[in-house]
Amino acid sequence: MTQLRSYVIAGRLPTGHKIGNEFSRRILPRTTLTRSLSMAYATTVNVATDLKPVYSRKGISKEATDKTNELLQKNHDQFNIFFNNKGFHNHIAHHLLTIWSLRATEDQVVQAFKDNESYQMPAKEVHEDVLKELYDPKKFSESLGVREYYHEFLIYFQKEIEQLGWQKAISKHVLEESENNMLVRLYAGLVHPIIHLGFGVEFEQPAIVAEALAETAVHRDDLAEFFHDSEKLAKENDDKSPKSIVQMFDAIYEEKTLRDAIEFRDEDKLGTTERGKIGDRVKKFASQFHVQPNDLERKNAELTNASAYLMGAAPRPNKIVKFDFFLMHTVTSSIFLSAFLRQDWIKDSDKARLLAWKSRYDLVEYVARGAPELRIEVIRNYKPKQPSGWDVLEDRVVAVPDDGHAAKTVRALAHGQRICEPYEHRPEFRIKHDDWLQLAHMTIDSVEGPGDEWIRNTGFDEAWKNVPARQ
Repeated sequence: MTQLRSYVIAGRLPTGHKIGNEFSRRILPRTTLTRSLSMAYATTVNVATDLKPVYSRKGISKEATDKTNELLQKNHDQFNIFFNNKGFHNHIAHHLLTIWSLRATEDQVVQAFKDNESYQMPAKEVHEDVLKELYDPKKFSESLGVREYYHEFLIYFQKEIEQLGWQKAISKHVLEESENNMLVRLYAGLVHPIIHLGFGVEFEQPAIVAEALAETAVHRDDLAEFFHDSEKLAKENDDKSPKSIVQMFDAIYEEKTLRDAIEFRDEDKLGTTERGKIGDRVKKFASQFHVQPNDLERKNAELTNASAYLMGAAPRPNKIVKFDFFLMHTVTSSIFLSAFLRQDWIKDSDKARLLAWKSRYDLVEYVARGAPELRIEVIRNYKPKQPSGWDVLEDRVVAVPDDGHAAKTVRALAHGQRICEPYEHRPEFRIKHDDWLQLAHMTIDSVEGPGDEWIRNTGFDEAWKNVPARQ
């Protein structure tokens, strides 16, 4: 019975949560008691061994699957979505699902969990009065952006999923127009909300979707003006010649006033980029990439290619390879656009919007990180430390003792190679077939090399000051 992790068992929440019995009976009815123990539901994580994610390797073991489910459930029940009061994100779900799909062994899954368990924040006590208020639309809106309300929002969205199903819950709260700006919040926090939602959708896990919706709700909507203004400009200029994303990278780099607009010492580089005169200029660039509902697959591939180019071509050629932590997230989030395109319940117009907004986020990140010069030869001239094919490299990356960023990057790159292959003849696809494996080697060499695994703000000389020279 305890495997159900049902809120209604003994009138309590999962480990780490507390709430009054009367309210739990009224808000969380006894619907899960009759459900199969093997079913993934709003409070239960259960990845099936035969699941077909967007990208995975053959031969995933039942033992690894069972252990992944056990530890994902522990993470869901016992830990916060943040691991400190600064809002740094818990990556356990991302990490375990990624290495599981890359055919990690049971022991490797356990080790990945152990590497990141000790510093997690425990689940907080749920405040019944706050939870009740979320059912008032006005109070719901007023509670958005408050990190301390994550667990109240989690229960709220679990209830929504119980009633609507996870697909309709996403449509209602994220895709439909609303003053709550949930779609904007999806791209906040280094796009962790959309990454988390992507995992929930790709791996068909309602409990992780609930986590993602709650995570989205407690992020701020600081980029609302940037996204909405860019979208308005794009509609006004829809009849003009559109540009590729890489053309806009080139144009931004050539515009010195924009390239030099952000200073290394600026603590809120993303905010500075999207506000004022700088923001107005970036919006004009961001409005020039158009996505039509009848061209989703190609535009998705272009976005994926451009994000890999952005991350991979930015390192300094005279330094050992180090990828930028912020730009890396444009890659790790790209794979989930494919997951969204697979969903027949998402309207094509909404899919087009998700793609367009991702392109705008990538552009504003490029400017915020100092608009580095992008050199394709940095990728093509690189000599891997341990040359190999994808299989050996993926075996290596699942064992990297980090929080999952390396494995997420490699999986996204492997997927990118597949979906971009039909379009490689096009000039806007600057990453070609062999470049993808090169980028994957650069990723693992970066995190295994001396110094920090990633650098931050790659376009600034200061970021490279302590990085060793390339021999």
